Amino acid sequence: MEFINPKTDFGFKKIFASPQSKEVLMSFLNAMLYNGEPTITDLEIIDPYAAPAITGLKDTYLDVKAKITGGITVIIEMQVINVDAFTKRVMYNAAKTYSTQLKPREGYSKLVPLIALTITDFVLFENTKKFLSHFVFKEVEENFEYYREIELVFLELPKFNQKLEQVENLLESWVYFLKNAPNLEEVPDILASFPEIRTAFNIANRSALSLKELEGLEKREMFFEDQRGAVIKGMQEGRQEGLIEGQQTLILRQIARRAGEISPESQTRILELSPEKLNDLGDILLDFTSQEDLIAWLDSVSA
Repeated sequence: MEFINPKTDFGFKKIFASPQSKEVLMSFLNAMLYNGEPTITDLEIIDPYAAPAITGLKDTYLDVKAKITGGITVIIEMQVINVDAFTKRVMYNAAKTYSTQLKPREGYSKLVPLIALTITDFVLFENTKKFLSHFVFKEVEENFEYYREIELVFLELPKFNQKLEQVENLLESWVYFLKNAPNLEEVPDILASFPEIRTAFNIANRSALSLKELEGLEKREMFFEDQRGAVIKGMQEGRQEGLIEGQQTLILRQIARRAGEISPESQTRILELSPEKLNDLGDILLDFTSQEDLIAWLDSVSA
């Protein structure tokens, strides 16, 4: 058997946000958030796209969003590349998702807690060897907690180095799955002992994908390889200009693959985008299917 990569946006959404993924996502979140305890007994997977409720706010594109037991909202983002201002984006997405819960004229009592789970394929916190970190608001001197309205949880995959025979519990089993699924040819017995992880492997089986899904997966895998190359280029040149140039080259190449060669005018408009807008375009361009989609997006950010 051959399994898709859970670290791509396609793979992660396929495994954790498909119609048959409810039990899989519950098990995964119980492992990540509640030490494997069956705290979450029900959940609803909802549209992870968050349009701005206030004019001028940025759109938000998440990998998975769910409402879990207790009415708590959980948002999940899988991030392969440590892009510029990534930690600020995590805070922005969490704060925006929390604050835009309210409909016009609703009171603050309608707000429900939010947990933002971020999974990184790079080391984010150099000052700890823990692969799972959990943050809440606390008083600086006496360390007592503020209300648990927003929590941030980070899983840093490079810090997890257990071999298969060292995996001991549900949390470690899920992390091993995320890191190693594409390199496995069969489901290890220790992982298969958890029914939800066994289901996750079944969903991730490449032979179960349609031709259209396989084409989409291959495009996303090429995108991530190109993205890695762009970041490495910028790091090697040792300056921000090199990273931006790499981003521009990557984005132009990806758009050409999806919608054909773009006009000189559109190319110029892309090259004139700020680093922040380039990141935004990189997030959404895989949804483009034509030149018109690109032009509409460029018009929207310049309006």
